[in-house]
Amino acid sequence: MPVIPYARQSISQADVEAVVEVLRSDWLTQGPCIERFESEVAAYCGARQAVAVSNGTAALHLACMALGLGPGDRLWTSPNTFVASANCARYCGASVDFVDIDPRTGNLSVERLAEKLVDAEKKGTLPKVVVPVHFAGQPCDMEAIGGLARRYGFRVVEDASHAIGAEHRGEKTGSCAHSDITVLSFHPVKIVTTAEGGMTLTNDEQLAQRLRLLRTHGITRNAAEMRGASEGPWYYQQVALGYNYRLTDLQAALGSSQLKRIGAFLARRRALVERYHQKLAGLPLTLPHEAPGAASAWHLYVVQVDDPARRESVFRRMREKGVLVNVHYIPVHLQPYYRDLGFKPGDFPEAERYYQRAISLPLYFELTEAQQDAVCEALRESLDG
Repeated sequence: MPVIPYARQSISQADVEAVVEVLRSDWLTQGPCIERFESEVAAYCGARQAVAVSNGTAALHLACMALGLGPGDRLWTSPNTFVASANCARYCGASVDFVDIDPRTGNLSVERLAEKLVDAEKKGTLPKVVVPVHFAGQPCDMEAIGGLARRYGFRVVEDASHAIGAEHRGEKTGSCAHSDITVLSFHPVKIVTTAEGGMTLTNDEQLAQRLRLLRTHGITRNAAEMRGASEGPWYYQQVALGYNYRLTDLQAALGSSQLKRIGAFLARRRALVERYHQKLAGLPLTLPHEAPGAASAWHLYVVQVDDPARRESVFRRMREKGVLVNVHYIPVHLQPYYRDLGFKPGDFPEAERYYQRAISLPLYFELTEAQQDAVCEALRESLDG
């Protein structure tokens, strides 16, 4: 049978035409498509400001910079995430710690966060920034996390790289109702793609201005931001140390076109998830589920093999059958770089248990029901083998 990837993009003729239109225009980058895409994403998510960047990792880095994270500061995040959710702190010279997960959702546990904050307050080691990760598209309980932020004085950056389109108690992920900044990713395996790309969302105009400045080398042409008088219409100043984290108009045009289909993307994913729920019921697996009040964007469909000793053999058999399953994620604290910082196995047992059993099944817009049936049959045979 032909191989079935765990994820892939869906590119329509309208997407192609949108990119070709930009190729034939006067602006390939730093043009009008950027602001249009930013406005569209902000409107969709319900945020006041959006700043497009080159990828989700850049968005996390800029979010930490804009919030003033630096040496001597601490960032806490989930160990069940891609390494970028933690690396963004290290880029700024800050230290990293983790909060164990809720095994039901794979997200940072609000209960463990609350306990850790009590202990940190006593020790004088409270975080400056907390990065909850909406793992697999499942939204975190941001209302509870926002309440803890107000109590303990930390800033919140939502890593919603998996979760555009998710909702929690009627609030869209990205609205920043309980956070300072939300970060999105538009990598090809994500729900909406710009090939590569990311977005920062915020309701704070000053943070948005800072993000725009840092996105483009720390350079401004705005006289109000300069030191001393402008020398003429050509004049610019570098007023901060920033980066070249810009998105191109080609990517923004693709993103705008993709965003028009997000309703269909989400509906198809949710329909496929319901079929998985039905077809995999009764197998020796733990299936993913939505927490009360949550509407997942279903970026990933992660099952957990009941017997962790069999996960590797099931994974290998699935791939031998042409089903390119994946694993999300190796806990960040177990990576050699973070072990060198003092983390060790056993530090975050729920994340480690989750990892030892997890397999991500194929889930994407163009996955057919026949392909999904083949995935389910391959999984059943691999579990029986």
